[in-house]
Amino acid sequence: MRIEALKARNTFPRLEIIRVGNKNDDLCYERSLQKHCRELGISVETTVLEASSCTDKLPAAVRRVNQDDCIHGCLVFRPLPDETLDSEVCRLLHPEKDVDGMTYASLAGVFAGIDMGYPPCTAESCIEILDRHGISLQGKKVTVVGRSLVIGKPVAAMLQNRNATVTMCHSKTKDLVQECRCADILVVAIGKAEAIGESFFSPGQIVVDVGINVDKTGVTRGDVDYNAASAIVEAITPVPGGVGSVTTAILCRHIVAAAERTLEGKL
Repeated sequence: MRIEALKARNTFPRLEIIRVGNKNDDLCYERSLQKHCRELGISVETTVLEASSCTDKLPAAVRRVNQDDCIHGCLVFRPLPDETLDSEVCRLLHPEKDVDGMTYASLAGVFAGIDMGYPPCTAESCIEILDRHGISLQGKKVTVVGRSLVIGKPVAAMLQNRNATVTMCHSKTKDLVQECRCADILVVAIGKAEAIGESFFSPGQIVVDVGINVDKTGVTRGDVDYNAASAIVEAITPVPGGVGSVTTAILCRHIVAAAERTLEGKL
């Protein structure tokens, strides 16, 4: 209904995807997103850049998005080949078009716990999945494995904003197995297929697997060994069909909200 209402007022929600290279993980998500957007009536355009030539072309593509009033949201696939380039893109993209929470303005809203910009879609999807299944975060011990600005850090902040007690783990964490085993809720976002195995789990846990790892045969696997975990824990999100699907829906919701805000700004 919201999309129809926008179109009736001559505003057509549009997403611009900017992708560097052809990583299987990115292509898998892109195909899912294109399908979902088209079903809803959101138009999608993709700009593909080669890693060898993106130093100048990527900032130029972002500037073009900023200047095009018909583009309401922009998704840049990360991580980018260079940290300096990543930082430049985060500074360049206008926050009102940052529907996946990559700009510093959007992240400031997440870490401050205020309504400013859009939170990263994957981090928001983790919270929404727990909410939809009636899993309270109040006072729960949550272990987050992974500390990236794309998922780990923002989801940790969002969990703390909901009064969870959060432990953030990473490659330098001592006794990672024990940190995972003692959690009520385990959120895994490290980008390594089935890296978290049987020894990491305890009965009664809730496991949110953020990983999307596509192997050479096209099989998609999570960061968690699903078969090992499901035999022990109370509940675990599947891959595919779990966090990724919710993330896609949330991104579409952000695009529509961005289009609505654009229309309001013209009135």
